[in-house]
Amino acid sequence: MEDISITAFIEAVAKQKNISKEIVLEALKQALSAAYRKDFGEKNQNIKIEFDPETGKMEAFDVKIVVADLPEEKEEKVEKIEKVEKEEKINKKKPVLVPVKAPMSSTGTGVSVGKDNLVTTMVGKRKEGIDNEEVRRFNSRKEITISEAKKIKKKIKIGDELKIKLPAPDNFGRVAAQTAKQVIVQRLREAERLMLFQEYKQQEKQIIEGTIQRLEQRGAVVGLEKAIALLPFSEQVREEKYNPGAKMKFYLMSVNQSTRGPEIILSRRHPAIIKALFAKEIPEIAEGNLEIKSVAREAGSRVKVAVSTEQENLDPVGACIGQRGVRIQTIISELSGEKVDIVKWSDQTEEFITNALSPAKISSITLKEKEKKAIVKVANNQLSLAIGRNGQNARLASRLTGWEINIEEAKEVLDKKEDKKKDKKEDKKEDKKEDKKIAKTKNKTIKKRKISKKSITKNNTKKTKEKSKPTLSPKKAMASEAKLTNNKK
Repeated sequence: MEDISITAFIEAVAKQKNISKEIVLEALKQALSAAYRKDFGEKNQNIKIEFDPETGKMEAFDVKIVVADLPEEKEEKVEKIEKVEKEEKINKKKPVLVPVKAPMSSTGTGVSVGKDNLVTTMVGKRKEGIDNEEVRRFNSRKEITISEAKKIKKKIKIGDELKIKLPAPDNFGRVAAQTAKQVIVQRLREAERLMLFQEYKQQEKQIIEGTIQRLEQRGAVVGLEKAIALLPFSEQVREEKYNPGAKMKFYLMSVNQSTRGPEIILSRRHPAIIKALFAKEIPEIAEGNLEIKSVAREAGSRVKVAVSTEQENLDPVGACIGQRGVRIQTIISELSGEKVDIVKWSDQTEEFITNALSPAKISSITLKEKEKKAIVKVANNQLSLAIGRNGQNARLASRLTGWEINIEEAKEVLDKKEDKKKDKKEDKKEDKKEDKKIAKTKNKTIKKRKISKKSITKNNTKKTKEKSKPTLSPKKAMASEAKLTNNKK
């Protein structure tokens, strides 16, 4: 591998993967170290390659930490422990690594030291010649004793790093180019995943925009700017539809590292999404002039938000609503039409509960401090408003204030109702008495009218009879009278 090609390779990969040159250079160093160790190194060498991209020089070093010399007794113990480990490898017994001292037990449990100076418990028969003292194991690949180090460099101390320069073969560049390719790609992938993880980890507990890509058994897959996230069913709102291609704002719940990259979990029903949306749409909250004290939400239906401010000239509720409701309408549209109630927070519990139960008008509130209960009394015409549909208003107010709220009808209203009922009964009784009197008088008048009608009919019949008699002329009348007189004689 030529020096110019390595420098160009670093710049090309940095631009392609959109990562810093330092990360690419570190990955390249690790790849070159692995290539040198594989083809030219030894088992006990801790090889590190130093590469200068400006000059194009490469140097190989065997890097070791200087440690104190071990006594002969401990060296013998280490040798015995190594024999035990070899036997375990043959028997295919896997020791359990424990990063603490593990003394010998009477049941025959031994102790050894594994890699990186970890004490290892060995389950099996007790090994002869090994006591229960902790033995520090000498790592020949990464460590060198002070006596050996002084042979190379006289002014070296315990704890110092000793670099032993190694020869670079002529064909190392060509061999490294072939061997290091896979290692470089793997290291760059790991670096890219780490960068994505760190980038989205910084955005945790914030609002992030994304596009619904597809629906799976686990939930909805959301495409972000540089990664893919998951919206589980448990974090979805039932009333919302997640159609592929729909753009939405999500609350970034958690970011975890995995072998495939960052595992990002989103939410649409978390109460914190309300705070994040308010902070994004209302500058007074982002600036710290306005504070959200508490949030109570039933996702997809309704949410209550308690806000407060220390500035006298600032109306907290009005600032959240905005001119002609522009601010709050933006938030409602982001929540797919969910109702939002903004409540003014107060350190006075009675006032806060009254505001939380709005738009209902409260008659009186009785607080039980020990039980943290509030008995709220309202008029009959305000009872349905205070409770809300299926008790939603009272339920959200209770969550918002942190008090158990019991809503009752006011006694004064009940007493007035009872008085009205009594008055109505008495009025009915009086009305019945009057009706009876009127009925009697009506009967009397009807009888009188009947009697008068009878007398009128008699008189009329007489008159009709008289009228029915025939009338005679004067001559005939005189003749009839004469006949009557003669007959009498």
